[in-house]
Amino acid sequence: MIKKPTQSPRRYAADNVRASAPKQRPYDVIVIGAGPAGYASAIRCAQLGLKTLCIDSGCNKKGQSCFGGSHLNAGCIASMTLLESAKIYHLLHHGINKHGIHADNISVSIRQLIQRKDHIIDKLSQNIAELFVQNNVDSIHAKAKLINARSVEIIPIDGSTPSIIEAEYIILAAGASPIELPCAPVDNEFILDVGAALNLTTIPKRLAIIGAGIVGLELASIWSRLGSETILLEAQETFLNLTDQHISREAYRIFSEQGLELRLGARVISAKKGNKKVTVEYLDQEGAHALRVDKLIVAIGRKPNTENLVAVEANLLLDENDYVHVDENSRTNLPGVYAIGDLTQLGPMLAHKGIEEGVFVAEQIAGLYTPINYDKIPNVIYTDPEIAWVGQTEQTLKSIGENINIGIFPLNANVRAQALGKTEGLVKIIAHAENDTILGVHIIADQASDLIAEAILAMEFSASSEDLARTIHAHPSLSEAVHEAALALKNRTLHLPPVRSSTRAS
Repeated sequence: MIKKPTQSPRRYAADNVRASAPKQRPYDVIVIGAGPAGYASAIRCAQLGLKTLCIDSGCNKKGQSCFGGSHLNAGCIASMTLLESAKIYHLLHHGINKHGIHADNISVSIRQLIQRKDHIIDKLSQNIAELFVQNNVDSIHAKAKLINARSVEIIPIDGSTPSIIEAEYIILAAGASPIELPCAPVDNEFILDVGAALNLTTIPKRLAIIGAGIVGLELASIWSRLGSETILLEAQETFLNLTDQHISREAYRIFSEQGLELRLGARVISAKKGNKKVTVEYLDQEGAHALRVDKLIVAIGRKPNTENLVAVEANLLLDENDYVHVDENSRTNLPGVYAIGDLTQLGPMLAHKGIEEGVFVAEQIAGLYTPINYDKIPNVIYTDPEIAWVGQTEQTLKSIGENINIGIFPLNANVRAQALGKTEGLVKIIAHAENDTILGVHIIADQASDLIAEAILAMEFSASSEDLARTIHAHPSLSEAVHEAALALKNRTLHLPPVRSSTRAS
């Protein structure tokens, strides 16, 4: 039975919580982790009348409790905030004159940039804490370990005596951490992890980043705009191989023209500190090379935070990569125990995916059921311009023999993009050749993360490209590029000359 809370929400220090009697279950739900997946799940559980406790061990720079997980504190939100500052600085140096505006003696205080970022993070974390209070979610600042399907051990941050608390349901939402690279051991002085890379207080003159994936590119976009000579070392021979090849080629061209040095097929074999520099040795098709830089960032991906999350005797099933094994409903092999967000391989490691899973699991527990459509989850890279996509790529569809049509519209033909001075990029729509159903939308453009929302809604309702083409869009607006790409599928764009065929390969 769903029980309504009978008292005000509480914020506990872990050492105030004592072991309850073995069969007492004061909570309906315990959520471990207060990142996007965890806090969304806890809030939705409470909205549905479930007495809910969220346990989180996150701390800010001052050692204080800080909700939001790595996504807020050392991930996308922190990165995106710094990039906005970097874009303003870069514009003042490279392009403001085009507007007839002239500025002299422009300087940047990296410390103030970091302070602004920290202030925003603290405010957003406090917002989550307030939402917990407003939604009657109790919370404890501590580490937590799953003991069995009904019990969680609370481990105080200060090392004092642990205690046990029980619930009918337990939701694991502990997130993920950066993968370490043995040949480049992080010291966070010269060889940095992602968190340290978002807290530098000086601009490196020369910067190398291991990994040219999503995180590596986002970090490169920040520091290159602030003046660092930035080199990305990517072990893969192809660039952004998860994206549509047309988009990845366009991104490679744009980022190279911006000054990013992209070295593909570069496998790092060692990184050594010396004389306040880092010497990076790597191999590629041409042989061995050495690169000397001021700072080196390791950004090769993330791993699930399952270490020390679960007691061995709990017998929770993990896969060979230490992800929690779940079914299509986020259920683990333990009855009443769920895992969501970055802990599982069900869908990509994205904050919005975790949020939706958190809501989905909460509603399952409350007897509601609205499954997640993992095929319609948007992917976003917060670079400048942004990259966003949903659905299938051209190469995937062709590999399975799907008969498709393609419509492409470049941003340099969009009126609003010209007014903004943001003409780099394109919109690409892929539709089924017979029934015109939209199969994939791929965007590299300013505000691509917002533009992709229209495509997701259209695909969620099984819209055709003709539906998009006949939807009135504001003029002038960036969203018109989506409209024109839909028109391009029928070779009737209004702001481009006609082409011979809309079925051409990219």
